[in-house]
Amino acid sequence: MAVTSTPQGRSRVEAPRPKLALGVTAAVLATALVAAVVGLVLPNGLPSDDPLGGPARFGLAVAAFALAHLARLQFRAAAGAVSITWGEAALVICLHQVPATWIPAATLLGVGLAWSGMSLLGANRPPLEVVRIASSLTVTTALAVSVTTLLGRPLLAAPTPPLVLAVVAGAVTYLLASAWLGAVNATLHHGVPIGVLLRPALRGKLLMFVGNVVVGLVVVALIEVDPRWLLVLPPPLWLLQQTYRHRLRADRERRSWRAFAEATGALNKLDERGVATAAVSGALTLFQAESVTVDVAYGDGRRRRYWGDAAGQLFDREVGALDATAGDERDLARSLTVGTAEVGHLRVRLPCAVPSTDRDRDAFAAYSDALAAALHDAATHRELRKVAARSSYEAVVDALTGLVNRAAMLSKGDQALRQLARDRPVALLLLDINRFKEVNDTLGHAAGDQLLRLTADRLGGLTHGGDLLGRLGGDEFALLLTSVPVIGDRTAPLAYTLRQAREITERLAAPTEVAGVRMSVEASVGVVVAGAGTADMAELLRRADIAMYQAKEGSGSVAAYDSTRDAASTDRLALLAELREALAADDQLVLVLQPAVDLATGAPTGVEALIRWRHPRRGWLSPHEFIRPVENSEQLGTFTRYVLDKALGLAAQWARDGLDLPISVNLSARSLLDPRLPAEIAEALRRHQVPARRLVLEITETVVMSELEVIDEVLGTLRTMGVQLAVDDFGTGFSSLTFLTRIAVDELKVDRSFVIRMADSPEAAAIVRTTVGLAQQLGLRVVAEGVETAEQRSALAELGCTAAQGYLFFKPMPADKIGAVLGGLVDQARPRIVPLRADGAS
Repeated sequence: MAVTSTPQGRSRVEAPRPKLALGVTAAVLATALVAAVVGLVLPNGLPSDDPLGGPARFGLAVAAFALAHLARLQFRAAAGAVSITWGEAALVICLHQVPATWIPAATLLGVGLAWSGMSLLGANRPPLEVVRIASSLTVTTALAVSVTTLLGRPLLAAPTPPLVLAVVAGAVTYLLASAWLGAVNATLHHGVPIGVLLRPALRGKLLMFVGNVVVGLVVVALIEVDPRWLLVLPPPLWLLQQTYRHRLRADRERRSWRAFAEATGALNKLDERGVATAAVSGALTLFQAESVTVDVAYGDGRRRRYWGDAAGQLFDREVGALDATAGDERDLARSLTVGTAEVGHLRVRLPCAVPSTDRDRDAFAAYSDALAAALHDAATHRELRKVAARSSYEAVVDALTGLVNRAAMLSKGDQALRQLARDRPVALLLLDINRFKEVNDTLGHAAGDQLLRLTADRLGGLTHGGDLLGRLGGDEFALLLTSVPVIGDRTAPLAYTLRQAREITERLAAPTEVAGVRMSVEASVGVVVAGAGTADMAELLRRADIAMYQAKEGSGSVAAYDSTRDAASTDRLALLAELREALAADDQLVLVLQPAVDLATGAPTGVEALIRWRHPRRGWLSPHEFIRPVENSEQLGTFTRYVLDKALGLAAQWARDGLDLPISVNLSARSLLDPRLPAEIAEALRRHQVPARRLVLEITETVVMSELEVIDEVLGTLRTMGVQLAVDDFGTGFSSLTFLTRIAVDELKVDRSFVIRMADSPEAAAIVRTTVGLAQQLGLRVVAEGVETAEQRSALAELGCTAAQGYLFFKPMPADKIGAVLGGLVDQARPRIVPLRADGAS
């Protein structure tokens, strides 16, 4: 069999080298004509008494080559079709029966007649294409004849080993030359690399080439023995043809399914461009197509087209509409849909010489479905990336003013402080607009928003490179100065910062018009100056906040932080001293407990431990009256261990009573800075014999927003131990979805301020709904705090919230009463079994 490559019409992109291809075709035709004509006029070497005669032998050669090509097998490869014929068998027979010089002319005539006939019967080959095929095979035959005659003279000679080797060498030359010329033609017409066509042609031909040479040698041997034996050859040749066909089909099927798996596997990408380009490349290989077009539809009506050809060129551009035209029989086309949503359109243009089969159409349908799913997934990921980018942006940027928000101010401020030398002076200015509430009340919130944007713009004009400006919420703005001058005495940094603060108040006081009213913006500014390594942003904000209120209470608009007026003053020191006594007395600090219940069953889901101080002189103190001084003192560790010990003791008692419920304890942000905390908690769990899973540590979003390495290590160790983590007061101003990707938690607690305002505030309801949905998506528990009415409970249940706590269920209660309450809740939640009377009635 011979290998011929045929170009399949014009590609959808401009042919790489059409003039060169035409020139090569002309050169090959000229060579073929010369070989044919010269061969006919040269001495033929036939004996004068030849019984068959020269014309008959030439006709035999023409017929042999014509039949060899009429009985061809064909498959697609790159932008052309590979035809596998009986050319080697015809060549071997003609080398024995026909003068070698006549064989090129016989090839030109026989191949030309065969391909012309096939074209007239439906192959639709252009005349130039038939000429190219016939002339290429004529040149190939001339080369093969030359190689053979150099090694031997097989004409009418009995087959001997040297002659057999000469004939085989000619057949190999015929195979290689025909395959190479076909590949060159495909390269010139379509830009397909030679190897892309040459490899599959030779691979599919190897076994068949051996069979063809054997058939040719068997025919020669039978002619030498007795020509009548040739009558028995048709059935074996027919069986051999079917074997070739089956072998070719099986090999193609195996490779096609492997290519299908690789092509569909390559679609597993997260971006549209990656999916579309992989789809084009995969379809070109899978279907050996001339060209592939993928149109992608966007939800906003836009379209983008990706297309490629067999030369490996890929293009894309915006288009006005999907490519949904019918095309012709060479096109496989299908809309790409997922459910009822159309995501695009796929078109594969097949070579014209090999029409599509049922298998092609089935594979195309399956590939289209895989591509549709991949494009849909890519679109989903694109939208998720947009949502994530928007969420990340909104998490750190104040939507009204475009400045960084409180969370970003804390995070970026700490990062800036860490990059400076420890003794490098930095300053923080905390600004609050005076009588801002009056603007909202008299002119409306739109005017208030306008005033905030105006203030942000004016502050932005006063900042320098390296400064960090943010809106903390409401009418509070903060400005971190990292380039405070250090020249002069120790008071120079503070003096410089106070001048900056006064300049800010003067600039803000410039008259402006808000909502049609001309006004002057007055502000109070609190100033704090410290070494970069002596305090973090939270501490600087705390000090600046104290200074700002000093400015509001004083006669000026600017005040510097004065530690003597700090909350950690004489009264705070006294309170801390009394706390030390309370920790030693063991009867002043009392735990009160508030259950959280399942909204569906009423069963308890956990208990939150809250601390109260039964002060012998001050009376009952709530946490907000003493927790802040404790958090800023050295007694925090002792206090934390005390509360944990009390809570775990209660959990152990509940376990002995048959109650397996977790207990939640609030944890200070500073406690997480102690790397010894996990070991201390582990020891307390071991001492009370309480499983780690029954301890829930509640942390605020302020904690998880900090990116200090020690906090991540402490939280990671606690998680490894099995201790559960809950985010308290979720959504109260420090919210950032990014921490949920950095720190694994088990529970989100919706702040009571949102629950209480759900009925009246669509914004609050939206926050609750979003929090519940987020928790469900992440597999987290969600507990609503501060539930006080049945309407709030029903609304939470409709949103999918599973648990809640608040006065509607229970107020915080003493430890000696909680056990009975929990037991009663468990009993009520158990399914009731009603006994049957003896007669079977209930």
